[in-house]
Amino acid sequence: MNMAVAADPAASPMLVSKMMAEYGHQARRTIQDYLPGGRRAPFLDELITDYPSRGGKMMRASICIASAVAFGGAIEDALPCAAAIEILHNGLLVHDDIQDESELRRGRPTLHRLHGVPLAINAGDALMLLALQPLFDSLRRAGVEVADQVLEVTRNMARETAQGQALELGWRDNGAEPLNESDYLNLALKKTAWLATIWPAQVGLLIGSRGRADAGSVVRFGFFLGAAFQIEDDLRNLATSDVYGKEINGDLYEAKRTLILIHARQTATARDRRRIDRFLALRRADRTPAMVGWLAELFDRQGSVGYARTVAAALAGAALHEFELVYGALPPSRDKAFIAGLPAWVLARP
Repeated sequence: MNMAVAADPAASPMLVSKMMAEYGHQARRTIQDYLPGGRRAPFLDELITDYPSRGGKMMRASICIASAVAFGGAIEDALPCAAAIEILHNGLLVHDDIQDESELRRGRPTLHRLHGVPLAINAGDALMLLALQPLFDSLRRAGVEVADQVLEVTRNMARETAQGQALELGWRDNGAEPLNESDYLNLALKKTAWLATIWPAQVGLLIGSRGRADAGSVVRFGFFLGAAFQIEDDLRNLATSDVYGKEINGDLYEAKRTLILIHARQTATARDRRRIDRFLALRRADRTPAMVGWLAELFDRQGSVGYARTVAAALAGAALHEFELVYGALPPSRDKAFIAGLPAWVLARP
């Protein structure tokens, strides 16, 4: 498997982090223009502004902006779309946390833990609707032809993302036949990659090229990048550090079908496999720390953590190959180097 994921010294995780901070700052300022300010509606506006105010790496917004600039556009043209992407993302996080019964988000209690499920759902709904305004503002400036293309990739992203979330919840709540690596990668494509990497790159490409570039050309790049990002996220959930910002081993308590879990089950003894299946059949509230600790130890024993790291590195290498096919002929620029550095960054990010 190809473990090299940096094209040259310029395309480094350090450059990615620096530019993500720059573009993230600009995107946050734009987001503030579209979120409630001044006189505040009780039980709503405080909740709407909560998750966006907690920070985040702003990867999605940065991919959108960098793709637009790399394809010849201006930062100002991409900023409203970048803001829309982040506002929508935060709205979906509110709902995801409720569905997963998560306790922490970005190092603080989740919105439904602070305010209750009904108010949190309402705030998530509001965020997703508020995301429409910056998107439409950007498309007015881009023109009808570009707007049609952006709306088409947006519609496709919405469908794919909903399918991915439905798969994950269905596997958890209704049981599933034994899953394999292909099942997991399909989930990563739909649940993670479309929203996190493919769609932002497509929107930026269309805005920057004024609709002349093919939005489909970045799908494979975004898939490999997004899948590597998701596996690394799954691995960090097992870490014994609070840097991750969510509860440690939360994926195990939530019985998420990660690549790590799938590999461990496939390679485990029949006895351990039955024990895994009994664990997965429990409700979250009935999964004890001792059970979760045993499963985490099994991951190490079966080499599942190392296997997942190897797959993530291979996917990052594949993303770098696809980068060359899509972005390679573009003139050199910081934005092109930023995109080239993303495959290495997703594995080494802070």
